[in-house]
Amino acid sequence: QVQLVESGGGLVQAGGSLRLSCAASGSIFRIAPMGWYRQAPGKQRELVAEVSSGGSTNYADSVKGRFAISRDNGKNTVYLQMNSLKREDTGVYYCHLALGLREYWGQGTQVTVSS
Repeated sequence: QVQLVESGGGLVQAGGSLRLSCAASGSIFRIAPMGWYRQAPGKQRELVAEVSSGGSTNYADSVKGRFAISRDNGKNTVYLQMNSLKREDTGVYYCHLALGLREYWGQGTQVTVSS
């Protein structure tokens, strides 16, 4: 069983930065792609960024150049560094792990960007 625990959300002014962390239990972390998703009020959950087990990354167009995803396999942790935050980045951010038919989600952490 895999558990994902996010931390690092909060309230920040536009233009500011936050770093989210997602700590994972379980031995499959090192071979599993990891991702960050977000869900704004009234909108569908969307992919923000993902990182493969080998470190290759992919980003939503809306965050390219501002966000950076990384992973530390020694700590079973994936990070999302968010810079130059905008009001439209507001939402609940979820950590995601998928491997084969198995899929896991964290409980989510709230990010609120004020103007």
